Amino acid sequence: MTDSRSGARRNPVGSHVPVAGGLATTGLAYAREIGAETVQVFVANPRGWATPPGNPRQDEAFREACTEECLPAYIHAPYLINFGSHTAATADLSVTSLRHSLRRGRAIGALGVVVHTGSATGGRPREVALAQVRELVLPLLEELTDEADPWLLLEPTAGQGSSLCSLVEDLGPYFEALDHHPRLGVCLDTCHAFAAGHDMAGPGGVKALLDELVVTVGEGRLKLIHSNDSKDVAGAHKDRHENIGAGHIGTGPFGDLFRHPATEGVPLVIETPGGKVGHATDVARLKDLRNTLGGY
Repeated sequence: MTDSRSGARRNPVGSHVPVAGGLATTGLAYAREIGAETVQVFVANPRGWATPPGNPRQDEAFREACTEECLPAYIHAPYLINFGSHTAATADLSVTSLRHSLRRGRAIGALGVVVHTGSATGGRPREVALAQVRELVLPLLEELTDEADPWLLLEPTAGQGSSLCSLVEDLGPYFEALDHHPRLGVCLDTCHAFAAGHDMAGPGGVKALLDELVVTVGEGRLKLIHSNDSKDVAGAHKDRHENIGAGHIGTGPFGDLFRHPATEGVPLVIETPGGKVGHATDVARLKDLRNTLGGY
């Protein structure tokens, strides 16, 4: 029903957590305070290229606690990564940065590393950018040879600029470029999908989105959901997160996430505003939706 490292719940609900001061010391304390059953962390500055080595004691404490508490953990790679960039320096740094996140993922026992799918810059055709994605990312996937290595989870964007992947249909060519590698999965961000044009607030919207996802990439590829409401309307191509039920998606569609077969065993992580209080409220709201539906 779930990965052996992710506990028995049908859908663990949690949050991205701050880790300044230590993965275990700060991150896990925050997770417990807001009632998180799953966590997502940064292991590097999300807006920089630095690749810090980490603290072995914090790594061990974090990994052991996540195992003992059945707390599935994920890493979000830095935002600067763009494998479709026409700039050689950005492309090279993207490789170094993602390799760092993947290796840190193994060190802390993370199930997956989330990376944005990027954009074709410099006016280059999408096909040229995707060929570069293949050239740069496939070797990184081939390095994931150990059972303890994390999945690489592609996160489609809200469709800004020359995005390589925003709509679910865009995942098809992206997966083809990477040979449908067995360690390649998807992180679906609800705000991004809504902003890209998937109107999940409409009747049957969530089911249609998830049905299309399964047809496009296959069963078992959805590994994580970023559960964020949207400050903007469907198709606005704006990545602005809102608290659950306070945006244009509304509460109901988040309940629908728990009903679809494709989401069974898939953790939900919030990246919403409001700090600790807002996060605790959103986690509790999602748990209520799950429990109302018998989502265990």
